[in-house]
Amino acid sequence: MTIYTEFAGGLKPPEIMTFNKGEAITAEVVQKFIEIHQQELKRYKYLMNAYKGQTEIFEYPKKEVYKPDNRLSVNFAKYVTDTFLGYFNGVPVKKQHQDKNITDLVTKFDNANDMEDEESELAKLALVYGRSYEFTYQDEDAQTCVVYNSPEDMFLVYDDSIKQKPLFAVRYGTKDEKLTGELFTLGGNFDLAGKTNKVTIGEEKDKFYDELPVNEFFVNEERLGIFETVLPLINSFNKSLSEKANDVEYFSDSYLKFIGAELNKEDLETIRDNRIINFFGRENDKIEVEFLDKPDSDAQTEHLLDRLQKLIFQISMVANISNESFGTSSGIALSYKLEPMSNLALAFQRKFQSALNRRYKLFFSLATNVPETQRDEWQSLEYVFTRNQPKNLLEEAQTASALMGITSKETALSVLSVVTDVQTEVERIEEETEDMPIFDVDKE
Repeated sequence: MTIYTEFAGGLKPPEIMTFNKGEAITAEVVQKFIEIHQQELKRYKYLMNAYKGQTEIFEYPKKEVYKPDNRLSVNFAKYVTDTFLGYFNGVPVKKQHQDKNITDLVTKFDNANDMEDEESELAKLALVYGRSYEFTYQDEDAQTCVVYNSPEDMFLVYDDSIKQKPLFAVRYGTKDEKLTGELFTLGGNFDLAGKTNKVTIGEEKDKFYDELPVNEFFVNEERLGIFETVLPLINSFNKSLSEKANDVEYFSDSYLKFIGAELNKEDLETIRDNRIINFFGRENDKIEVEFLDKPDSDAQTEHLLDRLQKLIFQISMVANISNESFGTSSGIALSYKLEPMSNLALAFQRKFQSALNRRYKLFFSLATNVPETQRDEWQSLEYVFTRNQPKNLLEEAQTASALMGITSKETALSVLSVVTDVQTEVERIEEETEDMPIFDVDKE
């Protein structure tokens, strides 16, 4: 693990790799970008270590043997990441299409690939690293499959046009100074071999898609992780908390001061074991026995820890849901507290939806998945993102009831969080209405 301060004032911002689309993608070109990616590995590993709780506090130089040396790490990085992930993707994304047959094909594809877990892992990796990748391939049964991939062993290069379209991607690994991997280009897919400083391109492999089978998911254009900007605050909090623990341990081992009396080893052992001090004689009024006072900075340390904790959640824009005030907040107050995280989720949602479009564009491009005449229907897919937050069902029911007659049934029912599929719910209501018995009342 590399200490944060070794990165020239912080972690080096990730690069968006670009290359001239008019030039040939040779072994030398691939090698150059692998070397760039190797330099970014330090940042990726640092961020994942922070998520796992292996923070800088464990890398600081050891203190002298006689001094307390506690190393406490509060895993804010994981808390911030998992809290936002649960808020953003705790309720899986729903996909729907006007054509029920298309919806069924997408649902079947999603179920076969455990898409709820796939998207959760893609989002988590993107939140930690700033970016994640999804690889699309055809299995031995000619079924389209997807799998998430860490940016630690994969990277994507875009062209240098204003749109920065994906140009080629590389997935590789090194062992015993040997490199193996794959190169994915618009013209074909190839095996890679050699070393990081001497890459060779092997034979061409099967190619199934017109576009790259590698898709990037990211939180923001800068490719910054969700807790990356607050890492200095997290490191400072851990250091302050560890020093506070050292102070507590130091205070519990206070020194006893004797002035005006000489004690031998036996006297010291008696005082230590029996906890009794008894001096007498003519000069006993000049004898002083007391513990040495040590400076107390507890209030100052507590104030610093409290300030750092507030700043971590404020700057990361993720709510501290374990705060006691959350449990007693009204619906409106809760909305205000979640507003920064909601804005962050909306920004991530737009990037996430773009990546989903690229995924389903690949899926629809194969006639074995979708009829040729409907290969462009991915553009009509609708994605429903639902925030995972406390709901007031009574307020929702009152709102839905008030909307009935003013808006369509679909719009009114969409307010209810308990209704997962609005169209299906409307069909159920219509069926129940049709099945209701009609009673004729004879007028007298």
